[in-house]
Amino acid sequence: MRMSDLARERLMSTGGFTRLADRLERRGLMERRPADDDKRGLLAVLTPAGRALLRDAWRRQHSDLRRLFFDRLDDDDLRDLARIWNKLQHEAAVTAVGPEGLEPPTSTV
Repeated sequence: MRMSDLARERLMSTGGFTRLADRLERRGLMERRPADDDKRGLLAVLTPAGRALLRDAWRRQHSDLRRLFFDRLDDDDLRDLARIWNKLQHEAAVTAVGPEGLEPPTSTV
C-alpha cells in the first residue's frame, strides 16, 4: 500500500508515518518499494517476518478477545451483539456511500 495512503488511514502525519516505517524497516518487518504506476510514490510492503509478526498479533488479539470478552457472554448476549454489529455495519455502509448509493458530499469547511 502507498505510504501516504497508510498515513492518512492511520490518521498520522506523513512525517510520523515515515518515522514508524523507518523503525519497522530497521527491524526487518517492512520494506519500501517504488510504486509501479508512479515511481515518485513508495509502497510499504511487509516482509515475511512482518507478515509472521502480524499473524501472531492477530492470533493473540483473537485469543484475548475470546478470553476477556466473548467467553463471558451467553448465547443470548452473543445474538444481541451480532444484531448490534450488523446494524452498525449497515449504517457505516450507508454513511460511506450515501442512502442513494452515491458518495456523500464533501465538506468545504
